[in-house]
Amino acid sequence: MTAGLLKSRLERLHRVLSGYIERQEIPGIVALVSHHDDVHVETLGSMSLGQSAPMERDTIFRIASITKLITAVAAMILVEECKIQLDDSIEKWLPELANRRVLKSISSDLDATVPAARAITLRDLLTYSMGFGSVMAPPNTYPIQKLIRDYRIGGDGPMLPSQYPGMDEWLQKLGSLPLLAQPGERWMYQVSGDALGALIARVSGQSLGIFMRERIFDPLGMKDTSFRLPAEKIERLPTFYSFNHQTNQLDVFDGVENSAWLSETPFESGGGGLVSTIDDYFTFCRMMLNKGRHSRKQILSRATVELMTSDQLTPEQRVGSEIFFGTHASWGLGMGLDIRRNEIYHTPGRFGWAGGFGTIAYTDPAEGMIGILFTQCMVDSPASPKLFSDFWTLAYAAME
Repeated sequence: MTAGLLKSRLERLHRVLSGYIERQEIPGIVALVSHHDDVHVETLGSMSLGQSAPMERDTIFRIASITKLITAVAAMILVEECKIQLDDSIEKWLPELANRRVLKSISSDLDATVPAARAITLRDLLTYSMGFGSVMAPPNTYPIQKLIRDYRIGGDGPMLPSQYPGMDEWLQKLGSLPLLAQPGERWMYQVSGDALGALIARVSGQSLGIFMRERIFDPLGMKDTSFRLPAEKIERLPTFYSFNHQTNQLDVFDGVENSAWLSETPFESGGGGLVSTIDDYFTFCRMMLNKGRHSRKQILSRATVELMTSDQLTPEQRVGSEIFFGTHASWGLGMGLDIRRNEIYHTPGRFGWAGGFGTIAYTDPAEGMIGILFTQCMVDSPASPKLFSDFWTLAYAAME
């Protein structure tokens, strides 16, 4: 008999997650835990503060940085088709990012640079070591931060899709700035995912959204996943909130009637721009758990999935990213990866990521397990919130 989930432990999961709703720490939650063939879904709370419309299983969430895994799969589809190789320079397709210069140090003035030792490659984008990314310091600590913010590059805090410039303009602005580190030198968050999305568009000759639709979403039946929300699905979109530390209350960050996802976005963010449902994302995770296969469709080869979900960083490349990785995690190709068991749920080989818009999803091949938690509240620190750690502790404790 296949091991599944223990009913008494799932009741505990329900009680603890419900506590977050009852204490009004968060308006609503949709969560999924699967262990082999046993799948359990929780829908708790409401679509907005002070509103009675309940969260539903088909609620459409802004999934933020767990978009990154899907973008990585899109890139590896092109690799498998020999349209581009992992160690190819991206300059042929993204000439805006050619002939780079690198700041002598993060605190340097913008003209204190040295030439890049080599070109940025596709592998650099997938391993988030292109040499540019989020600056993990308070605003205005370093000269480069002002331009990252002014240029709306996306490496200086959460952004709505409408706040990005167009893709070509985004690339030009990024290319006008010096790199923060040499290509391949160290892992840096966020910007590599957006550059990867632009590269996929240029290599494929299609927009990122159309390529994902044709090569991933339609074959998997992910009918509610996209960079833009159709107007007829607006009732399934919850209000999205950020926490105001001055008032200790939730403020609306993206409403429903005027949501940034209702109009065409100037730049489809491969680093964090998709909306999706719990079941759509579960389908994607099952494909990855099944080594690239979904029913009779092979999205990626087994060898490719195994490469993507293996550790691709050296300890030296992880230096400075401890707030993301701690001592238990690293990075594969486009996704986080557990390499050491510090917590109940840190199984070596477990892969996935969390999103700044209150989403998290991980797949554990060793346990045959998938966990997904969607909320509509912003996470304002790279450190994992208690809700996330409670969810994973309870999910792993529920396994037979």
